[in-house]
Amino acid sequence: MTIRVGIADDQSLVRDGLRVQLGYAEGVTVIGEAANGDQAVTLARLQRPDVLLMDVRMPVLDGIEATRRIRAEPDLAAVRILILTTFDLDEHVFGALTAGASGFLLKDAAPEEIVHAVRVVAAGESLLAPAVTTRLIREFATRPTVGRPQPETLDSLTDREREVLVLVAQGLSNVEVAGRLLVSPLTAKTHVSRILTKLGLRDRTQLVVAAYEAGLVVPGGS
Repeated sequence: MTIRVGIADDQSLVRDGLRVQLGYAEGVTVIGEAANGDQAVTLARLQRPDVLLMDVRMPVLDGIEATRRIRAEPDLAAVRILILTTFDLDEHVFGALTAGASGFLLKDAAPEEIVHAVRVVAAGESLLAPAVTTRLIREFATRPTVGRPQPETLDSLTDREREVLVLVAQGLSNVEVAGRLLVSPLTAKTHVSRILTKLGLRDRTQLVVAAYEAGLVVPGGS
């Protein structure tokens, strides 16, 4: 099955680069481009891409508001949004995640990382770029409204669920977790779903925060 991708970025060079890189990937096709957030929303409505690569800082309508509007439309629930960012993480990234983005990817990521990210998000998973996960955690950890659990809440997890949580905190997808633990991707996905339910969390981003706060993973460590 072909993964249909849309690209939203106000820089034509960035769009051209992404289109070329994705063009070499088997089973991936770029079906449309947008130069601002308003066009990105229109692209989502008309083309219904499986994955929409969304820049944050764009004219007319920024990527955060564009993401929020797309997520607010039930008919566009299948459109997965992957935020394009730089190492300079700021409020924009967190706003985009809160608005409903499936994760974020560095603009200078290697071609194979971009293709991998698109495949992961298209499969219905969330993605956190490992290179910036630690900075994401440090920022989230200072926010009292994140809704993170107390460390003792993790007592409800089984040993295997804790193991899965650590791997998720390291930025691994369900498929990668499955490979590491020698289980099926479906089993890995089930573990992640149960962990979310037990901890009362919304997504993988909050799972990562919980793992760091509980001391299961040390920033900068493995």
